[in-house]
Order: sequence, then structure tokens, then C-alpha cells
Amino acid sequence: MDETNDPVELGVTLLANFEDAELSMAEAVDRIETVTTDPHLTREILDTAERRGIIEREAGLVRPTTGQYVSFESQVVTRDGDFSCQRCGAGLSTGHFIRFEDDRELGPFGSSCIRKVTGRD
Repeated sequence: MDETNDPVELGVTLLANFEDAELSMAEAVDRIETVTTDPHLTREILDTAERRGIIEREAGLVRPTTGQYVSFESQVVTRDGDFSCQRCGAGLSTGHFIRFEDDRELGPFGSSCIRKVTGRD
């Protein structure tokens, strides 16, 4: 599989860009589900991120270690069209997409879900 389309790599990239100091495992899984709802892939994403030192897991908490975050000014792009939010399923006329530094893209999201996924809310 092409690495740019690999859900594990995309999920690890998403974890590396969480703005939160820590999240509950449920919150982390909720965000990973924007990449995949397959529980085996979710576990693989968490295990891979931990093995690479991107997150630490302890007592039901996930702590990002990279200090990276999504810049809304340069990494969130909007497009007009007919979309469904990848997080909540709502219909959208404007989709917000996260463009990571490695040119991978995740979305579309609505204006409130993009903030939730990145840890701004």
C-alpha cells in the first residue's frame, strides 16, 4: 500500500499533531476514528505511535510527546462542495481539511469538528 494512503501512517501523523497535553483513551480513539473505525487498525495506530515515541500511554491516558500541532493558518484548507463530515457525518457545503507537512490530507470536517479533532476545543 502507498504510504500516503496507509491509514496507520495517517493515524500516527494525526496523533503526532494533537494539541492536547493529554487525552483519555476514549478521546484519542474518537479522533483516530476519523481515519479508521477498524479496531485492529486503531490498536495498530496507537501501538505504532507509542513505539515511535510519538505518544505515551499510561492509566487510560494518551500523552502526545512531539509538541507539534496543526496550524490553522497554513495547514487547514477549506473547499466548497457537497461533503459529509468525517467525524460526525453532518452534511457540509464547506469542508475543512487538515493538510499535514508530508502532504497527507484528512477530512472533510465541519467548522466545529475540525477544532475537536485537532484539540482546539
